[in-house]
Amino acid sequence: MIIAETLGTMIGYADEKNGDLVHNVQPLPGEETRIEGSGSVAFDFHIENAHHALRPDFIGLICLRQDHDEVAATRISSVREAVELLEPPTLDALRQCQFYSNYPGSFTRDSIVEPAPAGPHPVLFGDAAKPLMRFNSHNTVSLSKAGRAALRALAEALEEVCHEVIMQPGDCALLDNHVAAHGRSAFTPRYDGRDRWLRRFYSIRSIPRPVLQMMNASRVIPPIPAIQGIW
Repeated sequence: MIIAETLGTMIGYADEKNGDLVHNVQPLPGEETRIEGSGSVAFDFHIENAHHALRPDFIGLICLRQDHDEVAATRISSVREAVELLEPPTLDALRQCQFYSNYPGSFTRDSIVEPAPAGPHPVLFGDAAKPLMRFNSHNTVSLSKAGRAALRALAEALEEVCHEVIMQPGDCALLDNHVAAHGRSAFTPRYDGRDRWLRRFYSIRSIPRPVLQMMNASRVIPPIPAIQGIW
């Protein structure tokens, strides 16, 4: 919490994990193939909450325990390195408002109806020399052929510049959620009480005043339907 508050304000989301401020990232029996913290399959590059209008500025991952085989890596890629590998037409396509991001499983676990995807939005935005990114390789899609090709090219570029970090107990990774995409390599859980265990937190630099008024001094961002009218 000290780290999160140094970076900004520690927050949770009402739609995700009941608004918890700290999330356990550990494998659960029967959820091996879920593309979220409870799974153990490979988790491709993404920023947190690409579907959300008020995304975290920073992500913190604290390692409490490694996997048994000590092979599970936190995979990190900078969009500012990846764009150097992309052609101008691809960059132009990624800056167009032609992309949609579906809600991640952590936001829809208890939903009866699948929410409509967020968008259209660009995947790249901001200064061309210091681009920012809104992308989830599992959830961000495009209806156009050029858009889909651009997403594939971005995913390949992120893979090319990837840095793999095998976190050890006590390590804390801090990621700029607008610049650094992250993912996870696959590992084999044993469900013996000694599996890989991380804790995750979010920090945000500023919260719009109307959202603050709805939060009533809480640290929990209200449900998406309640704040959609602000943007």
